[in-house]
Amino acid sequence: MPVKLKDLEKKIGHVFKDKALLEKALTHSSYAYETQADKAADNELLEFLGDSVVGLAAADFFYSAYPDLTEGELSKFKSTATSTLSLSELARKLKLDKAILLGRGEEKSGGRKKKTILADVFEAVVGAVYIDGGFETAKALIFRILSSSFKPIRRDFFINNYKSALQEMFQKSDLPSPTYETLTEKGPAHKKTFVVEVRLGDRPLAKAKGLSRKSAEQQAAQKALKTILGRKMKVLTPESFIVEKKP
Repeated sequence: MPVKLKDLEKKIGHVFKDKALLEKALTHSSYAYETQADKAADNELLEFLGDSVVGLAAADFFYSAYPDLTEGELSKFKSTATSTLSLSELARKLKLDKAILLGRGEEKSGGRKKKTILADVFEAVVGAVYIDGGFETAKALIFRILSSSFKPIRRDFFINNYKSALQEMFQKSDLPSPTYETLTEKGPAHKKTFVVEVRLGDRPLAKAKGLSRKSAEQQAAQKALKTILGRKMKVLTPESFIVEKKP
């Protein structure tokens, strides 16, 4: 087995009895199509299975970690933790973006950075762990990853959208809504980079770069909130944060 897969097993925290399962989990449909006729060789069925395993394990994690929250609050945590953006970040933490097998065309179009591909390969790997080691093994992987961000902590309230949070904060202070201006837009159509600045009236608050205008706006809003809230703000995922209640 290639060294990179051994390293990957260490990251995952599971040594596969069936090494072919891990290899299949890393095989994107574009690679399977280019290299063999058997469509079942790609990771799509494992991704289908892993999606359910991730959802159940995440629900178990938040139910156990935050027993005093309402069903609606727990649903918010689960939703943001299992979103495409969050799962793509988890894939990067496990270095799956370096190990995934892509077809030549997908490789050239930046497939290793595509959030949907990364989220899918993460779910496929979880599905492979589930088949190879059982649910408890897969759950342990999800718990270990989520606990690094979603530790049980004192909190005042939870928010999962930076732009909405910034707007609500300004409205409560009787301030005008923040505005967003695209400062630069560079790169080819399939790989553009945007730099966006968020302002309060004529006053610049923060600017950020993203692969889409929406992403850059969210990151600019996040920076502005961090400046305003300081240590009270704890980032959980690229899409969510909490504001801790200070004694």
